Amino acid sequence: MKNWMNYKGYIGSMEFSEEDNVFYGKVQGIRSLISYEGTNVNELAGDFHNAVDEYLESCRQDGTKPERIFHV
Repeated sequence: MKNWMNYKGYIGSMEFSEEDNVFYGKVQGIRSLISYEGTNVNELAGDFHNAVDEYLESCRQDGTKPERIFHV
């Protein structure tokens, strides 16, 4: 089992808060904070995809280049 997801070249973490009974994560390897959550794994993955899409759309609207993860 892996504890990360990949979407459009972005890597997202997957964590679970027993206290809050929610899955959550953030995009790894970039300075911008892109976080997401869900009450189950499907919701988490969907919110991750939405968060990345919203980030890319925001960059497009602002005319800024989206940050990318550095690959060796």
